[in-house]
Amino acid sequence: MEMDRSGLADFLRRCRESLQPEDVGLPRGQRRRTAGLRREEVAALAHMSVDYYGRIERRRGPQPSESMVASIAQALHLALDQRDHLYRLAGHHPPVRGAGEHLSPGMLRILDRLDDTPAEVVTELGETLRQTRPGVALLGDASLRTGPARSLGYRWFTDPAVRARYHPDDHDLLGRAWASGLRHVLALRGPGSRAAQLTEDLLASSPEFRRVWELHEVGVHPGERKRLVHPELGLLELQCQTLQDPHQGHSLLVYTAEPGSETHGKLQLLAAVGT
Repeated sequence: MEMDRSGLADFLRRCRESLQPEDVGLPRGQRRRTAGLRREEVAALAHMSVDYYGRIERRRGPQPSESMVASIAQALHLALDQRDHLYRLAGHHPPVRGAGEHLSPGMLRILDRLDDTPAEVVTELGETLRQTRPGVALLGDASLRTGPARSLGYRWFTDPAVRARYHPDDHDLLGRAWASGLRHVLALRGPGSRAAQLTEDLLASSPEFRRVWELHEVGVHPGERKRLVHPELGLLELQCQTLQDPHQGHSLLVYTAEPGSETHGKLQLLAAVGT
């Protein structure tokens, strides 16, 4: 596909000017004269230089890579149709829907309003895409994970330290639930998918996964009640509420505790102290 340099610049500018700082979780500040977001704000949200982004908007930049387009689309909180249009303007084919990492604007808005609550957005393969600050303190920094280890299911079967964060009485059910969930995603996405690759990796590296996989279980769910063992705070008895995005296969997980309980007090401490 050929890049539409003028169309790309005009579309980016229009999308940027239609957003306000509070729409993307930024403070408004004083003496703001810019209509919508500033270029430097979009560049920061997309993790790229202001010069690089500015050249694209001025129709002078190089063709952005697919990963750059994905970052810009996420920074501008684009809906899926807008994201796909952006890819085409940049000369790329849009990603297949349903298994990508692009968070919907609605999901991002909800997450932005959960600043004091442990929460995360995960893919259908258990990869954390975005966390609140208390979520990082509770579950660890997902941005440090790479490769198949981004998936909690993969880490569950290959890293004993991960299991230490969960109550021992729940280990058997959680392992079966991860295998069951992966089997469901594999049937949905088919051969050649990321789910298929993750399955192959686990079959090759974990005897326990091979044993559980051979049970051919489906529909095994861990439930809303979670018992986590935090390295500093000890046992936490949590409720995990889930909001699903059916278009992208993402889930927003929000962790809460019964008011007045010991765990509720620990979560408040976690939110105040941070990581």
